[in-house]
Amino acid sequence: MQCRPSCGACCIAPSISSAIPGMPNGKAAGERCIHLLNDFQCNIFEDNARPKVCSDFKADKDICGDTRDMALITITELETMTN
Repeated sequence: MQCRPSCGACCIAPSISSAIPGMPNGKAAGERCIHLLNDFQCNIFEDNARPKVCSDFKADKDICGDTRDMALITITELETMTN
Protein backbone atom coordinates (compact mmCIF):
# COMPACT_ATOMS: atom_id res chain seq x y z
CA MET A 1 0.00 0.00 0.00
CA GLN A 2 1.23 3.50 -0.80
CA CYS A 3 1.13 6.19 1.87
CA ARG A 4 -2.10 8.14 1.71
CA PRO A 5 -1.52 11.76 0.63
CA SER A 6 -2.11 14.27 3.42
CA CYS A 7 -2.26 11.65 6.18
CA GLY A 8 0.69 12.03 8.54
CA ALA A 9 -0.79 9.66 11.14
CA CYS A 10 2.56 7.90 11.52
CA CYS A 11 4.16 11.29 12.26
CA ILE A 12 1.74 12.01 15.10
CA ALA A 13 0.35 8.90 16.80
CA PRO A 14 3.40 6.78 17.68
CA SER A 15 6.18 7.61 20.08
CA ILE A 16 9.65 7.68 18.55
CA SER A 17 12.49 7.04 20.96
CA SER A 18 15.32 7.65 18.50
CA ALA A 19 16.64 11.11 17.72
CA ILE A 20 14.94 13.08 14.97
CA PRO A 21 16.68 16.11 13.45
CA GLY A 22 15.61 18.98 15.68
CA MET A 23 14.11 16.56 18.21
CA PRO A 24 17.14 14.92 19.85
CA ASN A 25 15.00 13.00 22.35
CA GLY A 26 12.53 11.74 19.78
CA LYS A 27 8.86 12.46 20.31
CA ALA A 28 6.03 11.36 22.56
CA ALA A 29 2.96 9.52 21.31
CA GLY A 30 0.41 12.02 20.05
CA GLU A 31 3.05 14.72 19.59
CA ARG A 32 3.36 16.07 16.08
CA CYS A 33 6.83 15.65 14.55
CA ILE A 34 8.38 19.02 13.75
CA HIS A 35 8.99 17.84 10.18
CA LEU A 36 5.30 17.27 9.46
CA LEU A 37 4.18 20.10 7.21
CA ASN A 38 0.74 21.74 7.29
CA ASP A 39 -0.32 19.56 4.33
CA PHE A 40 0.66 16.47 6.40
CA GLN A 41 3.66 15.67 4.22
CA CYS A 42 7.05 14.88 5.76
CA ASN A 43 9.60 17.63 5.18
CA ILE A 44 12.52 15.15 5.40
CA PHE A 45 10.90 12.16 3.66
CA GLU A 46 13.63 11.93 1.00
CA ASP A 47 16.44 13.12 3.31
CA ASN A 48 19.12 10.77 4.65
CA ALA A 49 18.62 12.42 8.05
CA ARG A 50 15.17 10.81 8.29
CA PRO A 51 15.28 8.33 11.20
CA LYS A 52 15.45 4.62 10.36
CA VAL A 53 12.29 3.95 12.35
CA CYS A 54 10.46 6.34 10.03
CA SER A 55 11.91 5.02 6.80
CA ASP A 56 11.26 1.42 7.92
CA PHE A 57 7.54 2.09 8.45
CA LYS A 58 5.53 0.82 5.51
CA ALA A 59 1.90 1.78 5.04
CA ASP A 60 -0.32 -1.25 5.47
CA LYS A 61 -4.09 -1.60 5.09
CA ASP A 62 -4.34 -3.29 8.51
CA ILE A 63 -2.67 -0.33 10.21
CA CYS A 64 -3.65 2.58 8.01
CA GLY A 65 -7.21 1.54 7.20
CA ASP A 66 -9.18 3.52 4.64
CA THR A 67 -8.89 7.01 6.13
CA ARG A 68 -6.47 9.24 8.00
CA ASP A 69 -8.75 9.12 11.05
CA MET A 70 -8.71 5.32 11.03
CA ALA A 71 -4.90 5.34 10.79
CA LEU A 72 -4.67 7.69 13.79
CA ILE A 73 -7.00 5.46 15.82
CA THR A 74 -5.22 2.22 14.93
CA ILE A 75 -1.69 3.53 15.46
CA THR A 76 -2.75 5.11 18.78
CA GLU A 77 -4.28 1.79 19.90
CA LEU A 78 -1.11 -0.10 18.93
CA GLU A 79 1.00 2.46 20.80
CA THR A 80 -1.16 2.04 23.91
CA MET A 81 -1.01 -1.77 23.73
CA THR A 82 2.78 -1.81 23.41
CA ASN A 83 3.47 0.86 26.03
